[in-house]
Amino acid sequence: HRRFDYRPKSDPYCQARYTFCPTGSAIPVMKEEDVIEVYRLQAPVWEFKYGDLLGHLKIMHDAVGFKSSLTGKNYTMEWYELFQLGNCTFPHLRPGMDAPFWCNQGAACFFEGIDDAHWKENGTLVLVTTVSGTMFNEMAKWVKYDNETGIYYETWTVQASPDKHSVVWFDSYECSKFILRTYQKLADLGAVFKKIQTNYTSIILFSGEPVYLGNETSIFGPLGNKTLAAAIREFYYPFKPHQTVGGFFVDLLKIIDRVILNSQFYLFYNLEYWFLPMKFPYLKIIYEEVPLPIGNKTTFGV
Repeated sequence: HRRFDYRPKSDPYCQARYTFCPTGSAIPVMKEEDVIEVYRLQAPVWEFKYGDLLGHLKIMHDAVGFKSSLTGKNYTMEWYELFQLGNCTFPHLRPGMDAPFWCNQGAACFFEGIDDAHWKENGTLVLVTTVSGTMFNEMAKWVKYDNETGIYYETWTVQASPDKHSVVWFDSYECSKFILRTYQKLADLGAVFKKIQTNYTSIILFSGEPVYLGNETSIFGPLGNKTLAAAIREFYYPFKPHQTVGGFFVDLLKIIDRVILNSQFYLFYNLEYWFLPMKFPYLKIIYEEVPLPIGNKTTFGV
């Protein structure tokens, strides 16, 4: 997943149904001698609206919590879409614009408090390690860098087969990956993690070797490939938001025809388009273990 030099301003066309990080705050500077408890937080996606519904499918959202021993204050940190999941996964086809229009930025959100009920009721709230105030402050600097350079949400993992050791063509870049990066950073700073099982959700597409198609300019620009441009627009059209149930099922049949019967998928990744020759089983949601990192006990004397 490519890193960028800066985060661009989001276009006013991109609108979120739910405000991104409504109570967000700056990450505080902790006193060096503080001992910060670090918590693994996980709950079903859209738990606030649908309860445990998506939890049954193991479609989970991840975050990390902190508690200062000196002040007693709790904090939550997570990373998610600025304009909801649908906008990150599929583009808008805007009138008068040849190229699909993407609202696919993701970002970190930090705020005071941990909503215990939200995480405990259908998910997880468990202590995974403790760190010093110094380590927390170093992590905060890394979060700023990570957030300013890793700016686009990517829903899909794309790999060659369901085999555990198969080739991964493209890796996702979503909430769980941010938490895994955060844990690794804390381990690099000296955090020693508890030995507990930790599982994360991945949504996987299965494909033969991807074919590079080009970027927005080379495909949709004045000298672009009009046939390819039309094919990409046609592919994305059925994924639009739907006003009626009937319209949804008609477009669902088109999606099944294109992705499964004709083994075609167009992926937008790092601002470039790729063709995926899809393979059985086409798509799978997995909830697999990714172990907590192994820490270095000597760093910072923790």
